[in-house]
Formats: sequence, structure tokens, C-alpha cells
Amino acid sequence: MGLLFVFRQVSVNTANSMGVGRTRSTLALTTSLAARWSLLSILAAMCVCAIVLAGFVPPLSAQPPHEERCVLEAGPRHAVDRVVDAETVLLDDGRQVRLIGALAPRAPNNSPAAARWRPEQDAVAALRDLIRGRSVELAFSGRHLDRYGHLLAHLFFEQDGERVWVQGYLLSKGQARAYGLPGSFACMRELLAHEQVARAAGIGLWSSAAYATRPAARTRELMRLRNSYQIVEGRVAHVASLKSHTYLNFGTNWRNDFTAGVSPKLRRANPEWAKSLAALEGKHIQVRGWIEYRNGPYIAIDDPNQIETVEVGPNRPPQKSGGTTMSSDHGTTGSKEKKNRPAQKKPGGVDL
Repeated sequence: MGLLFVFRQVSVNTANSMGVGRTRSTLALTTSLAARWSLLSILAAMCVCAIVLAGFVPPLSAQPPHEERCVLEAGPRHAVDRVVDAETVLLDDGRQVRLIGALAPRAPNNSPAAARWRPEQDAVAALRDLIRGRSVELAFSGRHLDRYGHLLAHLFFEQDGERVWVQGYLLSKGQARAYGLPGSFACMRELLAHEQVARAAGIGLWSSAAYATRPAARTRELMRLRNSYQIVEGRVAHVASLKSHTYLNFGTNWRNDFTAGVSPKLRRANPEWAKSLAALEGKHIQVRGWIEYRNGPYIAIDDPNQIETVEVGPNRPPQKSGGTTMSSDHGTTGSKEKKNRPAQKKPGGVDL
């Protein structure tokens, strides 16, 4: 009988003498899923993982109201032969696994210096130190393969009687960014919660300006970043709901300004959420995804967690990152916001 990995998100704050907390994943029902890494105490996010027999998952009515359950299909167990790059490992049977949900840092261009891109080097070293030579268990959600034939899987391993979630570890250390693929957005809330710990602390890749939040008003800069994964922030000027898509326009000129588009398929799958999109007009939000060109810079929304509302004003906590952006399309527009970049307060995130 198959097994399912079931996640529930909980908050745990355990501070040590240096004010550093530990994020742990405690196993419910049969064992514990734990991450042994140190995190900021007041921002520690936690994920509880339970392994339950398929066919014996508690009914939805037994779950806390409005709780999203992250269910993964358990896969085989293999040894890691070597680390190919910061998000790919080679198994002992010759197959490669792409760590779905944890997007590794890449050099921003193909220059000779790309091989020495420090965030990528650090991420490779972190993954190598974590799992090289270990036996890992694979778990799947949605599609099992990418277009190159690589497995898309979450990885777990045993350490001192506890189970460590590889993606969660890398995200909490700032060695990856949370993302999903159409059909493979399972556990996005848990992934984002782990990412937030590192992002708020400004550690790992979040200490680099290359991964800073991009203002939606800087459309020329966004176009220079086409085909890259970005987090874009700004005020929604207008929400247009058409037959084809719902568009979140961040400016008055939809032919040039930044836009985020929600597909009919996603609206049908999340009708209540789709109705709430109209209320985003006038709100300050962050959108994550790959920058495309569709009448100006554009991000396709394939999952609700790609959109998050954020606070503005004096009560907004600063984000400890390597800066906001490197250039402006509109002079000093957004300069006040740049001084107070946010730390995401809760999880709120596309296609390789």
C-alpha cells in the first residue's frame, strides 16, 4: 500500500541564548519530520509532516477549518551519487532529480564570470554537504518528470532518527527561492514559509541585490530581466476580468506597464479566490514568477500563492536584503519604498 506525505503548518519559537530559534518539522501520527537548522526565533515558520497510509487519510471534516493540506505521493528510496548543480542530484540508478519547489540561484548572464557566481557556488556547496552519499526518499506531487526527463521530486532523509526535508532546509538557509510549476504547486505555503525565514534575515541569496524585490513601475528594468524569475511589487491600478484572463494592471497604460495575468483554468479551480481578485484594486501586492513580454513586462499567475498583499507605511518592517533594484525608469519614483522593503509576514510565489 502506498504512502502519502501530509504537511500541516504550525509556528514554533524556541530561542537559544543568541536569540536564534530552530525550525523543526515534527512528525504526526507515526514519526517526526524535523529540520535541524537554526532560524530567527520570532520569524521561525514550521511545517509538520505526517506519513499516513493511503486510504487512511482523515476526512476533510477532521482537519482544522481552512487548513490547506500538503499531500505528496511517496516514491522510491535511493542513494545520492553526486550533486549535479544547486537543484539537481544524480541517483545511484543513473536518473537525475530536480528539486521541485526550490529554485537555485543562477548567474544573471552567460559571461565568463558566471562560473564564479557566488550565490550559486554557495548553494551547490550547501546541497553537497547536506545529501551527498546519503540515502534519500523521493516524494511527488503532480507531474513526475520535466521536459528533459528529470524527476521532479521532494527529497527526505533520516538523520539521528528524524526526517529532514531537503527543499525546506535549502529555502530556510537562503540557498533557493520557492516556486512551482503548473500541476506541481503542492506545498507552496510550506515552501514559502521556509523561504520567508531566510528572506527576512537577509541571508544566503537574499543578501544579494540580484534577488531583490523589483518595483513594478520600473518597466524597462523588468524587460531587461525577461525570462528570469523575479518578485515584483507595486500598487494595482486596475483589475480587468475578461473571458480570457483576469489582468492585474500596475499602471494606466496596459500596453506598456507591468501586468500579472490569471488564467481561466486557475479561476475555475479557485472560484472564491478568483472573485476576491477585484478587491486587489488599489492594494499593494507582490507577484512572483518568470518575466515575459506581453504588451510590456508580464507574469503569468498559475497558483494563488504567487500573489501576496503587503503592508505599506511606517509600520512596515524592513527587509534585510541586498537592496531593492539597480536602476529606475521613472526618476525617484518609489524611492521612499526602497528604504523600507518588507519582510514577508506569511506565505503568500512557475514554469521552468
